[in-house]
Amino acid sequence: MKCNGHVYIATSIDGFIARPNGDIDWLMRQSTKGEDHGYDDFMASVDGLVLGRKSYEKVLSFGAWAYKKPVVVLSRTLSSADIPVHLQDKVTISNATPHEMMHTLSKQGWKNAYIDGGQLIQSFLRSGLIQDIILTHVPILLGKGIPLFGDIEHDVDLQHVSTESYPSGLVSTKYKVMKI
Repeated sequence: MKCNGHVYIATSIDGFIARPNGDIDWLMRQSTKGEDHGYDDFMASVDGLVLGRKSYEKVLSFGAWAYKKPVVVLSRTLSSADIPVHLQDKVTISNATPHEMMHTLSKQGWKNAYIDGGQLIQSFLRSGLIQDIILTHVPILLGKGIPLFGDIEHDVDLQHVSTESYPSGLVSTKYKVMKI
C-alpha cells in the first residue's frame, strides 16, 4: 500500500501564499459566508496531514487546534520537546525526507496525506510524491510575498480535473499531477 500526497491550498491571484513576513491576514479577512470550498470533503479523504515547520507554527498561532486527524511536522529544527503538552497525542515531529516520510506513513496504513506548507509542497512535488493539487484563488493581488511554487527545475505537467467558483469570488481548481 502506497501513501499518496495531496495538496489543498489557497493563493492570491498573483500566486502568493503569504505576505513576505509570512502573514496571511488577507486570507483570514476574506468573507466566505460559510462556504467551505470543498475543504470538509477533502479532509474526509485524507488520513492525516504533513505540515512544514512554518505552517505548523502559523497554525499554532491561531489558538485552538484546527485538526482532528494526526499531524506530522517535517522540520530540521524542531523536536518533540517543541510540541505543546495539549498536542502531544496529536502531533509528531520528524526530520525525514519526503520519500522516507511517505514510506513511514504507508507502513502506518495511511493511503492519503494532506501536504501543506509552501516549501514542503515544493519538496514533495520535486520528489514526485504529489498526486493532485486543489488550488483556490482568493480575489486579491498582493504584489509581493511568498510564492507557492517558486523556481522549478523543469516543467510539471498538470491535467485539469475540475473548477468550481463560489459566491465569495474564490475559485478552486483541481489538477492531477501528470509528470514530474
